[in-house]
Amino acid sequence: MTLHLPGANGTLRAYEPRTEPTVLSPGSAFTSRTVFSAAHVVADPYADTTPDGPAAVDWDATLAFRRHLWSHGLGVAEAMDTAQRGMGLDWAGAAELIRRSAAEAKATGGRIACGAGTDQLTAGTLAQVRAAYEEQLAVVEESGAQAILMASRALAAAAQSPDDYLDVYGHLLRQAAEPVVLHWLGPMFDPALEGYWGSDDLDAATDTFLEVIAAHPDKVDGIKVSLLDARREVDLRRRLPQGVRCYTGDDFNYPELIAGDDQGFSHALLGIFDPLGPLAAEAVRVLDTGNTEGFRALLDPTVELSRHLFQTPTRYYKTGVVLLAWLAGHQGHFTMVGGLQSARSLPHLARAYELADGLGLFPDPKLAEERMRNLLNLYGVNQ
Repeated sequence: MTLHLPGANGTLRAYEPRTEPTVLSPGSAFTSRTVFSAAHVVADPYADTTPDGPAAVDWDATLAFRRHLWSHGLGVAEAMDTAQRGMGLDWAGAAELIRRSAAEAKATGGRIACGAGTDQLTAGTLAQVRAAYEEQLAVVEESGAQAILMASRALAAAAQSPDDYLDVYGHLLRQAAEPVVLHWLGPMFDPALEGYWGSDDLDAATDTFLEVIAAHPDKVDGIKVSLLDARREVDLRRRLPQGVRCYTGDDFNYPELIAGDDQGFSHALLGIFDPLGPLAAEAVRVLDTGNTEGFRALLDPTVELSRHLFQTPTRYYKTGVVLLAWLAGHQGHFTMVGGLQSARSLPHLARAYELADGLGLFPDPKLAEERMRNLLNLYGVNQ
């Protein structure tokens, strides 16, 4: 059973995989927190495509994974950064993903929110940015899903001042049929979003963000903050209008942010809850009973894995997410749209396996061990 895993220094180390899985049963939705997992897409490995061609998606496996998340009580955040928006999945593919997943959610009773952005544009005027957002918002609303207004590369490029953000977002919020989630994605996830909300100064950017919300509190269900800065998120959520939720997107500090303090807490919309789904769900159900210590005891040990997957360059965390989905048996291959399976090194992937196995994330540890062994052999690491 011993695996020899490569380390960053070029040496091999012996690792003994666990033999017994952690059994985590499906369960109902949560009572104390609203929790979404941003979900990855499963590529079609048989498609004859190229990294810069249209994404080829295995729809059956992709939707099956969403049913897996729903079965554990998690909501699905669809067509987000985790689904490789702008990194292999174009707007045409995202629109189909939204329609298919929303229909599946309706059929199964699962909760779903979907990303609306401007990725049909590479660049454009502010009017074109508004029109692109409107097109995507219409697709999401017509599907019956809740809308998440994603940060826009095109808006970041076109905006000349904070007023441009106020105008664009104000226009969209006025016409939104239902309250939306506003997403602030930091440049560590997408360098093209540097200076979002009109300033490189995060304090000034925060003020503009809050000004958008304050002008339309009835149209904002909540905000998703992905800045990997726990202190800033806490300060921001304390300044939100009554009734506007904070959904943490901080994949470094999520246990403490969800647990909260005597002045409030964060809900969650997290990419790390894709591989952590059943364990995260179990932790939140413990929190539902008022047992914060039990919640932290389950979730705190997962932070090392999350920080590993999301290490710099953070935007390539999807590679580790898909690796773990393959090792866990949710898909039959380690292939990604855009060929992004090549974005992380073998030592990085080996460490991700080791950490996930130690947490008991694999329903079938033997299958995970066999697949990891095959991957190592493919890279020339003979076992």
